[in-house]
Amino acid sequence: MSTESRTHRTAQLNRATSESSVELSLDLDGTGVSSIETSVPFFDHMLTAFAKHSLTDLTVRATGDTHIDAHHTVEDVAIVLGQAIRQALGDKSGISRYGDALVPLDEALAQAVVDISGRPYLVHSGEPAGFEFHLIGGHFTGSLVRHVFEAITFHAGLTVHVRVLEGRDPHHIAEAEFKAFARAFRQAKALDPLVHGIPSTKGAL
Repeated sequence: MSTESRTHRTAQLNRATSESSVELSLDLDGTGVSSIETSVPFFDHMLTAFAKHSLTDLTVRATGDTHIDAHHTVEDVAIVLGQAIRQALGDKSGISRYGDALVPLDEALAQAVVDISGRPYLVHSGEPAGFEFHLIGGHFTGSLVRHVFEAITFHAGLTVHVRVLEGRDPHHIAEAEFKAFARAFRQAKALDPLVHGIPSTKGAL
């Protein structure tokens, strides 16, 4: 089947717990249009960047116990995003599978490598000492950056390497990481007309 005649790879999922409520829909074959409301402003900013730079149409509506901490809401949104990615990818027939991106943001520089492998694995390194304790935008703890990648990686079935190569400002570091991941994921999920079937010698991903 040609890429022109394929239907869009989409998913729509809900998750409700005593800590949060998440409604999410995405289209992996979109143009990067997004509408994000998680009640955590900096996370909205990061998800908007992810959608834009991965060419994934993304809608998120989430509420939660952010009066306690942003952690529960951010984690649950990342879980649902990973699950939706996995569902939308289907059997992964015809995808490029691998993606690699190096993205700067002023003084910050981050690299991400993505393999849509079906095997969850995250290697995450290079954030400066103390980054995990910094409140970005007053509400988003630096430690949540890694936690978001962990949740997406596990629930989407991705192998992901993210490295911070340079950086001083926590906002710039986090944003460079999300944008690098988005660009690498954009390459990996892309439909390659030269790929026939599933890009694995095992016949499954």
